[in-house]
Amino acid sequence: MCNIDDNLYKIRHSLAHVLAQAVLEIKPGTKLAFGPPVDNGCYYDFDFDSPVSSDDFKEIEKKMRKIINQKQEFTESKKSVSEAIDYLESIGETYKVEYCKELIEKGEEIGFYTNGSFTDMCAGPHVTHTGEIPADCFKIDSLAGAYWRGDEKNKQLTRIYCLAFNSKAELKEYAKNRELAKARDHRKLGKELELFTISDEVGSGLPLWLPNGTIIKDALERFAEETEQRAGYKRVSTPHISKESLYYKSGHLPYYSEGMYPPIEIDDNDKYYLKPMNCPHHHLIYGHRPRSYRELPLRLAEYGTCYRYESHGSLSGLLRVRMLSMNDAHIYCTVPQIKEELRATFQMILDYFEMFRFKNIKVRLSTHDPDNKEKFVDNPELWKYSEEIVEEVIKDMGMDYFIGFGEAAFYGPKIDIQAQTGLGREETLCTSQLDFSSGIKFDLNYITEDGEEERPYIIHRAPLSTHERFLAFLIEHLGGAFPTWLSPVQAKIIPVNDTCIEAAKELEAKLNNNLHRVETDLSDNSFNKKIRLAITSKTPNIIILGNKEVESKMVTWRRYCTNKEQETISQDEFINRFEAMIKERKMDNFADTKI
Repeated sequence: MCNIDDNLYKIRHSLAHVLAQAVLEIKPGTKLAFGPPVDNGCYYDFDFDSPVSSDDFKEIEKKMRKIINQKQEFTESKKSVSEAIDYLESIGETYKVEYCKELIEKGEEIGFYTNGSFTDMCAGPHVTHTGEIPADCFKIDSLAGAYWRGDEKNKQLTRIYCLAFNSKAELKEYAKNRELAKARDHRKLGKELELFTISDEVGSGLPLWLPNGTIIKDALERFAEETEQRAGYKRVSTPHISKESLYYKSGHLPYYSEGMYPPIEIDDNDKYYLKPMNCPHHHLIYGHRPRSYRELPLRLAEYGTCYRYESHGSLSGLLRVRMLSMNDAHIYCTVPQIKEELRATFQMILDYFEMFRFKNIKVRLSTHDPDNKEKFVDNPELWKYSEEIVEEVIKDMGMDYFIGFGEAAFYGPKIDIQAQTGLGREETLCTSQLDFSSGIKFDLNYITEDGEEERPYIIHRAPLSTHERFLAFLIEHLGGAFPTWLSPVQAKIIPVNDTCIEAAKELEAKLNNNLHRVETDLSDNSFNKKIRLAITSKTPNIIILGNKEVESKMVTWRRYCTNKEQETISQDEFINRFEAMIKERKMDNFADTKI
């Protein structure tokens, strides 16, 4: 993602203005909404009098290049409140007028940038002139519908996306990677590999896990449970619904109400909510009896199912859903234990990322805004201490990080761990928080060695994010070619002819009795077609049994990751190596995944 100080950010921001200027020259009377830079270019939202289509792209691009070649200077100006509103009303920019009034209410200064005949309300920054925008390094990409301010109740506008990079080579590389991303799209592969489905009869954002997807989901959960058990976590389980009073106590009501499902009215006295997160329930488990310092750190873990009423427009396959299986835990610790617990939490995340071959790990440390008393707990001393200790641990571990000012959770600093996936995208894969506030809200204490009561600090952590989000990334990262330990079908046995079927069934039974997932292809398809189908379904291990193999108790073993390479070995050696891959959770298919 571009930093606001990067030159590429300025190029993309300036290109958005050029796009708007070109559209207005071609389609006068069009109204403007927002036009920000994004991490692959820019977009602008328009309210058109007459429809626009991809057929208009060439004309718009031609006009944009003409504007770029004119080397129009970007000049900044400020307007008073009345001047800004009068100007925007005079040119009929109703969307800009609405937003301008909001900025004025917040006490913000109203800025404008002009290039050529085009003036837009904008805070900048921009390049010096349009000639600094590389004319051959952008391309109008696509159209999409977008509600004004992202609200479904508002009018739907037309969003024009534009790609923009520093060089033509980067633009081509991005286009190439995007085609790969389309082939690896988790929604496409999820359907082809029968991993999950979303039904209108159940509701948007509520995935139904099919048998294949459930196997992967459960295997990941077992892996996390084992990892957490070794790290001293204790597992708990909490209800899916809770009384309204609990969320007032936690602070989620009324501040998080828009992200929660409406209450369930039981009677005149009680309202229940589907839980949006596990934190309050874990705090109650901690506080159900007095605690001693000898019990800390206490690490409570749960794969709790949570429900969040995400807006319909934001839902996207498994990436953004309304039912979330949280890889969640809360660590209750003393002040002297904070650094070590944070360090262990971050190391667990890094170990996961290394295993799954995510690269270029970065940390976004989100801090609070001391001037925003409504959004953040008002305790300057604890904010200062908490932010400093998190940053100190990140530095000590040598992790690459940057600050997200004003983006903390309301109860403490937030740590987002970002990584590069196999498609070259940087994604936020998991989040942790250091919480100094909930102990106060829930009156949580422990008895110190001196017999005094003190508040515990709380670390919120979900190293595998939600199963839904993490699996979306993993499907695309691996191209649907899961390693043996995760694969729904771990091995496919293919008998060369009918005389080999009995031996194939015996081997299948032997492996399945050891709780492995093995199938024999007994279809009427030809041998070659059976091989093709096993490869198409991305089966990690193909076991071929012909007459020679049956007679000599051998197998011919072909692995998906090595394409056509295969080896003939004894059944016993195959079983030993096969089971070792599963037990050790080797990422055996990652090296050379194919679409």
